[in-house]
Amino acid sequence: MADTFSFLVEAMKNVGVSKAYGQPRQVGGEEVIPVAIVSFGFGGGNDAEGGSSGGGGGGMVLPLGVYRNVGGHAVFRPNTIVTLVCLVPVISVIGSAVRRSIRAARS
Repeated sequence: MADTFSFLVEAMKNVGVSKAYGQPRQVGGEEVIPVAIVSFGFGGGNDAEGGSSGGGGGGMVLPLGVYRNVGGHAVFRPNTIVTLVCLVPVISVIGSAVRRSIRAARS
């Protein structure tokens, strides 16, 4: 189990900026650099009495958008679908707070 954990630690050292910003690509004659949120998690455990052990992990990547060259300046173009999906929980919380405030004001 310790060897596996050490291997994961070494493998994840390279995760970060190199995974959040992709390699420049040519799209429609224009160079773009993809940008994403990258998240990974791992865990494990063992049962000393039963002699069993286990572990697992997972990851998530959300494509945020791209940087592109406009007039010699880098301009960020967001991925509107992901932006809208990320806003759903925020809007939901704000709506719930407003609803509770209105109920409290009526009482």
